[in-house]
Amino acid sequence: MATRLKDRYKNDIIPALMKEFDYSNQMAVPRLEKIILNMGVGREAQNNPKVFDHAAYELSTVSGQKPVVTRAKKSIAAFKLRAGMPVGVSVTLRGERMYEFLDRLINAVLPRVRDFRGVSPRAFDGRGNYTIGIKDQLIFPEIDFNKVDRTRGMNISIVTTARTDEEGRALLRQFGMPFMK
Repeated sequence: MATRLKDRYKNDIIPALMKEFDYSNQMAVPRLEKIILNMGVGREAQNNPKVFDHAAYELSTVSGQKPVVTRAKKSIAAFKLRAGMPVGVSVTLRGERMYEFLDRLINAVLPRVRDFRGVSPRAFDGRGNYTIGIKDQLIFPEIDFNKVDRTRGMNISIVTTARTDEEGRALLRQFGMPFMK
């Protein structure tokens, strides 16, 4: 089952980007590789391990996939953090789920943000990958407001095969990402 966004990529976006950037081969056109959702839990998880269950439930509801607990790589004494301690939950979406999530993000989730004027066009990393920070998980329509214990933010990283920020920006603009003017 092909998703709406994947069909649009094959039929409309590839020819448009080939024309815009003068690619000779359609395999050179940038494409989406994966989308990573990351929800940091922070210090409250040291006292209450149930926090991970809530965060994992919310992330799995949003993504349709079971999240993985991320652990600290280094010890940081100032934060009372030891290497190996759980610090958050993460999900990596690929294939159909990735296109499905991006479609929902662009058309249903981002318009629900209060006073939304678009996402920043400067949040690229220099290699065509884009990261959005969301302050409140309640903008996702799948999450039940009554089951949320507290608001948590999340990072959404969209990883592309683009070599430059301009190529990545053009790809996401073709998908319908609402960049600010």
